[in-house]
Amino acid sequence: MICIVLLYGNRHGIRQLTTGWSDGPSFVTQCPIQTNQSYIYNFTITGQRGTLLWHAHISWLRATIHGPIIILPNLNQSYPFQKPHKEVTIILGEWFNEDPEAIISQALKTGGGPNVSDAYTINGLPGLLYNCSSKDTYKLKVKPGKTYLLRLINAALNDELFFTIANHTLTVVEGDAIYTKPFNTDKLLITPGQTTNVLLKTKPEYPNATFLIAARPYSTGQGTFDNSTTMGVLEYEHPFKKPSKNPTLIQPNFPQINDTQFVSNFTMKFRSLANDEFPANVPKTVDKRFFFTVGLGTSPCPKNTTCQGPTNSTKFAASVNNVSFTLPSVAILQAYYFGQSNGVYTTDFPVEPMVPFNYTGIAPNNTNVMNGTRTVVLPFNTSVELVMQDTSILGAESHPLHLHGFNFFVVGQGFGNFDPVKDPAKFNLVDPMERNTAGVPAGGWIAIRFLADNPGK
Repeated sequence: MICIVLLYGNRHGIRQLTTGWSDGPSFVTQCPIQTNQSYIYNFTITGQRGTLLWHAHISWLRATIHGPIIILPNLNQSYPFQKPHKEVTIILGEWFNEDPEAIISQALKTGGGPNVSDAYTINGLPGLLYNCSSKDTYKLKVKPGKTYLLRLINAALNDELFFTIANHTLTVVEGDAIYTKPFNTDKLLITPGQTTNVLLKTKPEYPNATFLIAARPYSTGQGTFDNSTTMGVLEYEHPFKKPSKNPTLIQPNFPQINDTQFVSNFTMKFRSLANDEFPANVPKTVDKRFFFTVGLGTSPCPKNTTCQGPTNSTKFAASVNNVSFTLPSVAILQAYYFGQSNGVYTTDFPVEPMVPFNYTGIAPNNTNVMNGTRTVVLPFNTSVELVMQDTSILGAESHPLHLHGFNFFVVGQGFGNFDPVKDPAKFNLVDPMERNTAGVPAGGWIAIRFLADNPGK
């Protein structure tokens, strides 16, 4: 049993089996905690181990309030990989010189894209490349010939981040608190809310150099983004010599900022262990199939106002199947529990696009979205297949998406429009990666399966 006193808290990736009240999203599972008040979250962690994330879950407060959740194996269990010499948590985040809440409030008012962060951070420190912050640089001190387990967390608001350590190979062993078949890489991608555990094997002897740890964004959209790089330092400790004051710094190499092919190749390397101890219980049969388009559309400006969307008379509006979410004034779970859904939400969310079109082709003439608080209601233990399709209405871009209360299996992904006849034949139903967060490829689609075995009350 875990008890936490926290402001608007979400344990990102904790299943919350039958404890939906403690999941944290404001106006969905609970009303926001008021200023100077507290709320105790009671929940039990069942059958999970690994690295997850907690953060605030209302508007952009999550930019400032976040941290790691580390669930260790049972005392009689070991890792399914080499025991590390040491474990280190690395959180990738953002720094804003302005109040993040004021930034998003202004964006919602004008309908334009929000101002971007002023820096990315490694464990809260911007690093060498930012003004006046060269002393504020994260240092990871290591010994030669040792293996370190790095628990990597992307706590950034919206940005997917490349991560690398110069001249070192990383072995990926876990994603979103699920063990993976190990694979080597010298750079990786983490979407917001995702976690990735890697093994870092240090060089056998003391190198006469210092190696940079770095993260920078992956971006395919048309809007502005923080095109900067945060850096830390990997420093080899010598038992007899002091570190050089001017060490040779080995620079990292990154993919191109919009290298969608690298991202696709990297994400497809993730495979569940799928063995007797850690099975991949992917649903082989499906009760419900859904097809969701995700992307940006437009909403008209209020009368007698000028907006900063695609035109001065429209606002940017994110949508799923052309429905843009309207935040209710009462928590959805509360309204459901007390039978008071009228005026709060409806149960008619479209399970496929109401007007099919060429999703990755030329944008339709009408780009306006509908607004509403709509839900899909699932019977308990329903097996679900959900295909999420990116759209190019206002430009193709990658969309990180997270499913609360469930893990899911990524059974397929591809570029272009999903083909419901040909593409399912290529689904991986043997050892697909189990996750709680995944990115819909820019100009493409992703297919997931999950069992709806967690009632939302």
